[in-house]
Formats: sequence, structure tokens, C-alpha cells
Amino acid sequence: MVYYLYGVFAFSVGVLFVAGLVERRGHQRHLAEIPVRILVNGIRGKSSITRLVAGALRAGDLGVVAKTTGTAARFIHPDSTEEPVYRKFGIANVVEQIGVVRRAAAAEPDVLVMECMAIQPALQELNQEVLVRSTIGVLSNVREDHLEEMGPTLDDVARSLARSMPAGGVCVTAERDRRAVLEREAARRGCRLVAVDPSEVTGDEMAGFPYLAFKENVAIALAVAAELGVGREAALRGMYAAPPDPGVPSVEDYHTEDGTVRLANIFAANDPQSTVMNFRQLAAAGKIKPPFMTLINCRPDRIARNAQMSRLVAELDTDILVLIGHPTKSALDAVPADWRGRVLDLGGPDRDPADIWHNITRYVTGNTSLIAIGNIHGQGERLLEHLESLRHLPTPLEAR
Repeated sequence: MVYYLYGVFAFSVGVLFVAGLVERRGHQRHLAEIPVRILVNGIRGKSSITRLVAGALRAGDLGVVAKTTGTAARFIHPDSTEEPVYRKFGIANVVEQIGVVRRAAAAEPDVLVMECMAIQPALQELNQEVLVRSTIGVLSNVREDHLEEMGPTLDDVARSLARSMPAGGVCVTAERDRRAVLEREAARRGCRLVAVDPSEVTGDEMAGFPYLAFKENVAIALAVAAELGVGREAALRGMYAAPPDPGVPSVEDYHTEDGTVRLANIFAANDPQSTVMNFRQLAAAGKIKPPFMTLINCRPDRIARNAQMSRLVAELDTDILVLIGHPTKSALDAVPADWRGRVLDLGGPDRDPADIWHNITRYVTGNTSLIAIGNIHGQGERLLEHLESLRHLPTPLEAR
């Protein structure tokens, strides 16, 4: 009986081994069927850059398939139509890239643009060396996020992200502060590093976007397009037409009994530098104006980030700090001692979003800008869903 069980076990292991070999060879064949593969990595802007690059290349008459991973994972077809990426149990896993490559190869594209979904350094290397094998890499920026996995220093983060650089290929970056680190890592891999200058993107060129876009992202997409022979004018035309990612900063007005709340949703910019950058760009464009309320959505698995966000109250010109989610104490304890604003603690994992909104609007008279930061998942999502439902309610006049 024991030998029989050992035999069954050995046979099962053998079957799994053979199946693994077959799948790997199939995956390698699918990769080889796609001439150009672009892997977009970095701390911020990956989803937006993926869409911008895909749009720019489509305008150059290239067949392009793209896949994003950020706020809402999407598979984008060559005609720019898109659909959600199905995930079993709703859990993201880098192995899903195998299925994406298989679907992409079936469309016979010239280019596949994929957002990197790995965080752990070892998985970043696996993603590049086995799952994507990119010919062109993008490393958007190096910022203060995921330090537990890639840190503790920003130089460590830069080296971790560099694991996605294609050996013998090209990597495009807008990073400036850690560029020397990236140059050394690129040289080790025989990779040509192309450093872009966002200031070369003009204001007139940025004015063509119907949503808030960033020069760094546009400059990267232009450089990638140039590598593949797509001219600047055509690339910009394609970027203007590309649908924006659901996570791009947005501003919506919500009317209350005593005024209007202008909600700036910058949840997706969930590191300090990107959050401040988004805030300042919205303010400079006149899309938000003081007085400012800052809303931080706290999560139990993002304790350090909760604290990082609350330290920004002064830089965001905050008059009232609103805390939702849990544990709000992790953000409350990090509020600078010299900040003179008011804290409105509306925390709790199951607090009714209608109650949260009611308590926020009690402090609104006239026009107020509410800056939503931290991370969208959890109470942040539920609050936005509640606000979306308010848009479809009839006005008092319509209800008569």
C-alpha cells in the first residue's frame, strides 16, 4: 500500500512537471509571436503611461494590445476597446500575465504594452525574465512607497525597479533624483537608458488632453514612440484619443444645502510626493480652490501610509482633516504638532458612507474643496459609490 501511494505521488509530480514544461514552451512561443514587448514599471503613473504609449503607437499604424493593472485592471484591444481582467476570487497574481500574453498573441499585434504588477524584487525579475521578456522597458519614477518590500532606502527601490530592465534592450525613464543608480543598473544589464526631460513637452501640447495629464508621462510615451519610429505629432494625436485610466485625478462638484463641495479624487496618487504634485497641479489649473478639507482613507494594511498622508496637512493647505476607514489613530498620531487645523474623525470599517458625507457637509458653507487621498479601497470606495448614487437622485424641483 505504501509503495502504491509513493507511485501515485511520483506519477502526479511527473504529470505536473510535464504540464509545466508544456505551458512554459507555449508561453515562450506566444512571446516570440509578438515582435515588440513593452513593460511599464515604476512607482507612479504606470497605468496612465501604458495607455498613453498604446495610444501613441496606434496612431503610428501599429497593432497594439495593452494591459493595465492599477485602479481597475483592463485588457485593451487593438481597436482601443477594453474589458476588465477577470481574477479568480478577485486576487491579483503575476501568473495572470501568461493568460494575457496568450490572448494578446491571438490578436497578432505588432506591440504588447504591459503594466508591471510585481512588487517584490524577486517577482519583478521573474516578471521580466520569464513572463514578459520585454524589448523596451519603462521606469516612470522612484518614489517613497512599498518600502517594506523594496526599501528601506530610495536607492534600494531604484535597484529593485531596475530588475525589470531588459538586458540588451532599451529603458525609458523620467526619474531624475536616482538617475545615477539607474544608469549603473542599466550598464550592468547592457541596457540603453533613455532619460526624458518633461520640460520639453509644451503647454500647448498638454492642453490637448481632456483630463489632467502629467508632462513626465507624456514625455515617456513620446520617447517610446520615437524608438518605434512614430513621429511626435502622430503620437500626441493618438495620446489625446486614448481613454484615460479610471485612476486619473478627477474633480466633481456636489451641491449641499449651504454650498458646494468640489471633490478632488487623487486616491490613486498614494505616495506623499505624488499626492502633493497632484494637489499643486490641480490648484495651479484652478480646478480646486481654498478653503481646503483633506480626507484620508485609512487601511489596516497600510499603517505607514496612513501616517505619511497625515503629515501632508500643511503642504495641502488643509483647514479641516477628515479621517475615514480604520485605524484612524495611525493617521491621527502622525499629524504635525504645529498644525492649527481641525480634525474630524469619522473612522470605522463599517461606518455608513451617508453618515460620513452628512458630517462632512455640516462644515461646508459656500464653496469648499475636499482633497481625497491615501488609498481608495475600503471606505474610500464606499464613499465614492454613495456620492455616485447622489448624482442620480432627482432634484427637489424634479421630484415634484
